[in-house]
Amino acid sequence: MPTRRVRRQLPRPRDLAPLVRVRPPRLDATRRRLESAFTIADLRAIARRRSPRAVFDYVDGAAEQEISLRRAREAYARVEFSPRILRDVGSVDTATTVLGGSAAMPIVLAPTGFTRMMHHEGERAVARAAEAASLPYALSTMGTTAVEDLAAEAPLGRHWFQLYLWKDRDASSDLVDRARKAGYDTLVLTVDTPVSGARLRDSHNGLTIPPSLTLGTLADMARHPSWWANLLTTEPLSFASLSSWSGTVADLVGHMFDPTAVAADLTWLRDQWPGHLVVKGVQHVDDARAVVDLGADGVVVSNHGGRQLDRAPTPLELLPDVAAAVGERAEVFVDTGITTGADIVAARALGARAALVGRAYLYGLMAGGEAGVTRSLDILRAEAVRTMQLLGVERVDDLDASHARLLPR
Repeated sequence: MPTRRVRRQLPRPRDLAPLVRVRPPRLDATRRRLESAFTIADLRAIARRRSPRAVFDYVDGAAEQEISLRRAREAYARVEFSPRILRDVGSVDTATTVLGGSAAMPIVLAPTGFTRMMHHEGERAVARAAEAASLPYALSTMGTTAVEDLAAEAPLGRHWFQLYLWKDRDASSDLVDRARKAGYDTLVLTVDTPVSGARLRDSHNGLTIPPSLTLGTLADMARHPSWWANLLTTEPLSFASLSSWSGTVADLVGHMFDPTAVAADLTWLRDQWPGHLVVKGVQHVDDARAVVDLGADGVVVSNHGGRQLDRAPTPLELLPDVAAAVGERAEVFVDTGITTGADIVAARALGARAALVGRAYLYGLMAGGEAGVTRSLDILRAEAVRTMQLLGVERVDDLDASHARLLPR
């Protein structure tokens, strides 16, 4: 058959006009950066460009060969969803309850240490974003904002306090009492740190707290001037719960934390704390049963973000067994490896009441302060809503094991 010739003509201005999209210039540099981020991975890339290497690696890294962290992320990649069709998902409800309180999503902002190193506003920025998003936020014992100051910064927020048991039990007791008086409703006892994990990125980077001025850090100033300007012109970086410290995080853990803590210490803490008590760092079903028997209201299936024992159990793989063992007596949470809203949906379907996220919001914090944390939460929510709609699930409380399964390795 003869080839039909295509008639061509020059485009007319009225034909081009509907195609032209001219955006007004964004004068706010932070807003420009954040609007270019559509995933947590995008925020991570921005955070990497804007932060000194030692700071980024402190957040991004894990213990030894980082096998635990890789396995945790790979587990979420092995989730297979089971969508249902012809369901009304015109609107989706992500709200749920967490330990008797409301949460706009099944998310708790996890405790992270030394948060003002990532951004000069640190925990205050995170607390404000969490309050605006109607999500609980857990302040770390290793935080850089005092319990009272954080509560005052976000007076309508729901505050949890994460505790490491110190060798000095009186100091631990004082922290617990301060959190109670400041209105914190949940105490999170982390139990997977008898000693510090070997975080080799920090060792190679020579990370100290506060950061030391060496030839390397001085050279780094030229590449990240705004970070250093904020560090040097705001209140000195320090752990809010300690009088002073100068050295590595690993040295601090060895100096302060108690490797002899046993079950009786959990009983002691239960007697002191009138609110909800959650035990974080559970990596065995029998341990989950044991801490619930001792009075825990919740357990976090966690390997500390892969930052303690390398080759530790993968939390998502362990989650269904823990939920089956104690889920009727206590609320079960999970962390490590969560980078998308779909991961949160999967965690909820496989037995978690909520997921604790840490790195995800820290990348946002490094990328753009409070606005960056908000952006990270908006991304996770949008992904969770879309996943639920495609699954045919209208309410997050309707998610169960029929909606997701974990494929074998």
